[in-house]
Amino acid sequence: MNDSSNRAEETSRVSIPIAVVLERTIDQSKRWVVPSWSIYTVVSDQNLDSLQQQVTVQDDGTTQRFFHGGLSLNLFKDGGEGYWYNLLSSDPYLFVVCEGEPGAMEIIPFYVTANQDEAMGHLETDDIVLSIPMPVDIRELLEHYVLDHYEPVEKKKRKRRDWLQDSIRTSNQSQKKHD
Repeated sequence: MNDSSNRAEETSRVSIPIAVVLERTIDQSKRWVVPSWSIYTVVSDQNLDSLQQQVTVQDDGTTQRFFHGGLSLNLFKDGGEGYWYNLLSSDPYLFVVCEGEPGAMEIIPFYVTANQDEAMGHLETDDIVLSIPMPVDIRELLEHYVLDHYEPVEKKKRKRRDWLQDSIRTSNQSQKKHD
């Protein structure tokens, strides 16, 4: 790759620092202790200082909150279609992928995406995927990114094969070979 294509690739990738606060709730009325996990909040680097002041690790016996910083929402040019469809939905979401077993007392977020296709891929590999409505500041950044880097491709209808004509043509060719 030459220098100009490297520069183009660098400008088409954006990395937004993200912090996630996960919330674990345990229903004390049930016989078995199985935690329920959700995302309490997600913030971009712009609002990180206010989050650290607002959220301390909370523990009221049934609900605990855990702060996880150092994550990034990486936007790639080839993910534009997934971002586009997410933004077109009535409620765009961010997806946080976590390591851990279902029902575990601890899970660790390791990946954040705005691409629904990526999130589904992680679900299919049995990763834990949590979602939260996309914060306004991140939505605005994503909208700008999509407008700058994504051009919808018009889907072309595939021409159907005529299987009957193919089988007649094949049988005619095989008869000619035997004659």
